[in-house]
Amino acid sequence: MRAGGLPRPQRVATRHGALELVVAGEGAPVLVLLNGAGVTLDSWARLFPKITRLGRVVACNRFGLGASSAPRRPLSASVAVESLREALAALQLPPPYLLVGHSLGGLHAQLYARRHPQDVGAVVLLEATHAADRGHLRGQEGRLASVLGRLLSVPQRLLWPNLQAEMAALDASVRELEAAGPFPPVPLAVVSGGREPPPWLVPPERLRAKRAHQRLLAQLSPQAVQVTAWRSGHFPQLTQPALVLQVLASLAGQLRAGGMPALPGAGSAAGLSS
Repeated sequence: MRAGGLPRPQRVATRHGALELVVAGEGAPVLVLLNGAGVTLDSWARLFPKITRLGRVVACNRFGLGASSAPRRPLSASVAVESLREALAALQLPPPYLLVGHSLGGLHAQLYARRHPQDVGAVVLLEATHAADRGHLRGQEGRLASVLGRLLSVPQRLLWPNLQAEMAALDASVRELEAAGPFPPVPLAVVSGGREPPPWLVPPERLRAKRAHQRLLAQLSPQAVQVTAWRSGHFPQLTQPALVLQVLASLAGQLRAGGMPALPGAGSAAGLSS
């Protein structure tokens, strides 16, 4: 086991290269964790091993991270989604999936749900990227690498191959999302950080836009709730793992029972803390 209870990784071949993954837990549903740009699967470590009580859990490093293959083509959301689907099929992990997308991984989760609604039972968006966020993200690779390197204690040079490739393909990713079908009416939890970042990192006008976009994400499904992680910024899974696990447990339980979610404090802006 790695730090934080993460299991030993394995590599799975796809048409675009090999993906490094960890797989743990048993039973249904299958929880699929999608990282942000430049973020390794170790960012989920604080959810382990408790998350494995909820079902089978899969997390992977996208191309250009860890032991995954170097990028061979522009890393749009479509490449990320279809490569992940290939890996899940190779691992013989059937749907329905509970998709858990953080940051840019949240945009990928949205595309996955729109393109393959028959495979998706529920979605959790953690500080997820909205299509309208791309204007604020464009040209921020250097700042993102610096912040991620300090936060995750990872040398910036290890983040660059993935971060540059995914940010360069951001406009293509948004076009793919806009061309996909509607978001399915599945249970959806939008977990938004409530802690204000310093103005030098996120200017006030950008913060207001980001919060408005988080509210728009919570309107994607008629079965959506928004949860505010008051003690978290952009990484609720690191700063409030118990809260994230609480949300995941509710949706996983609903998928097993086939009923409606029972998120504590459910509402348009539920304020939970743990």
